[in-house]
Amino acid sequence: MTDAPCLRTAVAQIEGRCGDVAHNLGLHLTLIEEARAQQADLLLFPELSLTGYSLGDAALSLARRADHAIIRELATAAQGIDVVFGFVEEAPAAQLYNVMAVARDGAVRFVHRKINLPTYGGLEEGKLYAAGRHVDICPIRGPWKAGLLICADLWNPALVHLAMLQGATVLLAPISSALGAVGGDFSNPQGWDLATRFYAMMYGTPILMSNRLGQENDTRFWGGSRILDPQGQVLARAPEGKTGLAFADLDYDAVRRARFNLPTLRDSNPELNLRELQRILDNPDRPRTSD
Repeated sequence: MTDAPCLRTAVAQIEGRCGDVAHNLGLHLTLIEEARAQQADLLLFPELSLTGYSLGDAALSLARRADHAIIRELATAAQGIDVVFGFVEEAPAAQLYNVMAVARDGAVRFVHRKINLPTYGGLEEGKLYAAGRHVDICPIRGPWKAGLLICADLWNPALVHLAMLQGATVLLAPISSALGAVGGDFSNPQGWDLATRFYAMMYGTPILMSNRLGQENDTRFWGGSRILDPQGQVLARAPEGKTGLAFADLDYDAVRRARFNLPTLRDSNPELNLRELQRILDNPDRPRTSD
């Protein structure tokens, strides 16, 4: 046993208004106060929670710098609680990124820029945003360190592995998952259920998944926000079909036990991975992927 603190977590499931930042900001502020009243340490909102997802060319007018007054207002509201929210960031050289920011006590402490930009099915992010280039982790408190990846980032298992190699003890999965977005017979709700349970079990990591609700143009978001324990069991679910919060207390000793019993991270052998990756890259006959 350790004296590591439990982490009280919350996921926000919201039905925002696409393009209406003022309305969505008010929704964020209300839910932050509700989470603080329930003594949450960490609150996760969905991908692009401030702007909505289906932006098209409006992404340009909705982009904000990380020091914009709206971002500062959210950071100021995050007193004593880590709040993770999404927006379109305008970075140097007028580049736009799909980002999640971690704010606490008046400051933005961490920003993750989405790396995998899906441009298939009904998804067109590669036409709107530049791709992020780094996977890092964000300290929360004590031994709790968050790996933060955005939606399609989690469909690249290598990115999850990179977060785990750096010491993540909880995985944050803000998403904007819509019914039928991939096309064909692929089920987004079933896919996310399988992926989150797999990552939680494989790495012995709790997972917070926050999805949006409602209709944006022809796109229907299905919600399903949840918190999983380090064995892949659901601890809490957001209200079905409604804006609201789900809460769960994460036990660090449960992470220790899960990783002791199934030592995926211990046995991952990154030196072998690096050597083999370089061998593959040096092979002139390898299947080509985008660089």
